[in-house]
Order: sequence, then C-alpha cells, then structure tokens
Amino acid sequence: MRTTVGWRADGPVTTLRRASLERRDLRPDDIAVRVDHCGVCHTDLHAVRSHREPGASVVPGHEFTGVVTETGSEVTRFAAGDPVAVGNIVDACGECAMCRAGQENFCHAFPTLTYGGTDRHDGSTTLGAYSREYVVRDRFAHRLPAGLDPAAAAPLLCAGVTVWEPLSALGVGPGTRVAVAGLGGLGHLAVKLAVALGAETTVISRSAGKAGDARRLGAHDVLVSTDPDRMAAARDRFDVVIDTIPAAHDLGPYLRLVAMDGTLTLVGHLGQVTLEAMDLLVGRKKLSSAGSGGRPGTAALLDFCAEHGVAADIELLPSARVNEALDRLERNDVRYRFVLDLSDLS
Repeated sequence: MRTTVGWRADGPVTTLRRASLERRDLRPDDIAVRVDHCGVCHTDLHAVRSHREPGASVVPGHEFTGVVTETGSEVTRFAAGDPVAVGNIVDACGECAMCRAGQENFCHAFPTLTYGGTDRHDGSTTLGAYSREYVVRDRFAHRLPAGLDPAAAAPLLCAGVTVWEPLSALGVGPGTRVAVAGLGGLGHLAVKLAVALGAETTVISRSAGKAGDARRLGAHDVLVSTDPDRMAAARDRFDVVIDTIPAAHDLGPYLRLVAMDGTLTLVGHLGQVTLEAMDLLVGRKKLSSAGSGGRPGTAALLDFCAEHGVAADIELLPSARVNEALDRLERNDVRYRFVLDLSDLS
C-alpha cells in the first residue's frame, strides 16, 4: 500500500480532520495522480454531515485536477508529468449496454464512485480526492487541455458535465432558446455553456437581484419566477429548460415555460416529484433528467471548454480551510464553487 495524507471524517463526527490515508499499489492500468485542486460539491457536504457508524469514515472529493506522478506497467495514454482531470466515476463494468454506449455513469452494475464506492477488484471502499494523492484506473482519467486553469477546471468534472449532458443530448446550439432555473454551482455553468453553444439563454430566478450576475455570465435575459405577469408572458417560450434548483418544488410553472415538443430537464433535485399530466400533454412536452457523464462526454466537455474559454467561477481556499468551506456551502455563501488547493498537504 501507498501512504498519503488527506481530510477525513470518522464515525459520527461531522467535521474533517487531517489524517494519514492508504492508497493501493498501482495495478497495471493505474496511474497515480498528485491532486492539486479539488472542487467542493454539495454531495461532499451531505457525505460529511451524514451520520456514520463507529469505525466508518469518509474522505470526500470527486472533481479534481492534478499531475500524473507514476504509471502502471500497461499504461500508454499517460506519462509522469501529464496534467489530468478526474470526475466522480473511477470504474464501471465496461460490458453493459450503457458502458458500451460510453455512458458509464449509467452502468447497469452501478459505477464505482470516486469516494464511498466499492472497488471492483478488492472490495475496499474508495477514498476521495480531499487528499494529496489519488490512484485511479487510467481510462477514467482525462487529459487536461492546455489553456484551462486547473483550479477553475476542477468543477467541470462534476457540475460541468452534469449540465453538459442534457445540453449536448438535446442538441442545444444556435437558434435554441434555453432557460436555466437557479444560478448556483450547476446553474452558472449551465448558463456559460449554453451561451458558448450559441443558444439564446435566460436565467430564471426568484428575485431580480441576480440579474447583474446573470448578464455577466452571458445570459441574454432574466425571468423573475415570482412575477406572475412575466411568467405568463413567457409561456411556451423555451426549447429547453435546465432546472438546477436543489430542493423539491412545483414543476408546473417551469413546464409551462417549455415550448411545444420542448424539454424540462432536472439536474438539481433528484428526489421524488409530482406533476400534472396536463402540463406535459399541452404542447407534447417532455420531462427528463441527467447526472454526471460518461467518458466520451466528459472528454468532449473539457475540449469544448478549452476551445471556448469556459470554466467555473470559483473561490480558491487552502485545503486546511475545508471545514469553513463546508460551513459556508451549507449557508449558500459561495459564488459559485469552492475549490481546495491541496498543496498545503505536501
């Protein structure tokens, strides 16, 4: 086993402490990555705050960038010194219909998650990238394109690909009218990507207070969801509505904004939803969802972002301030994504 250092929560404790961590020795198709930057996701917050039995622990972190330090004997795609990016999936069965289609995120045998997952070889629990080193199967690492800032690129591997999947699958481009509901970690990247794809892009917000930020991100319009007159006037206006709102809410008002044969796609709240079938029926509207992305889609996103200068708006913190980041994230006190600098673990 290899030894590194990272941030871990043990048992019922809901804060992270610095701890020594073990990584596996490299298998033939593994690479070792020095983790430089790791995004802080709401999933991390939930994992740390969740109750754990005595003896159980969690090391969060599933959107990170870094540099290859060592390669397994069969690795040809990477060499020591290569900049790489890794997302929230580090293995999959490779055999099911979804894996064969390049959608390992939908693996029928369930993908191995970057942390809290079950290693497919030895059954151990995966430890995340709030750590100075990560060992990963080479096919689940991506070359980080030149021109992308490694810190601002880290959230692309989770938040970015989560909104890229529906934008790509629904053919968003010039002539498409897109609305993004919610302007947080997911929403701000949805706006940037939709604009870069050439779509006419609107932000839907509960107040006009985010209008300035929405336009700074490239949005062409802001629709205030608490203004009944404006919502009524926008009925059937959008080909695609990307709903990034993280809490349970009524889908009816957002479905009524969707144009005939258009789609409302849910990427924020992934719990149970209820809706009136008539909100779908009138206009042949569609309701869809998406989460994470497969290897080809993630690689395409990184190339697109490098070409178009798209990255997350971040606040970069030394990893020693990780508990502060989680506390502030819980209060929604961030615009728009925290990223940890892991160099203080050296």
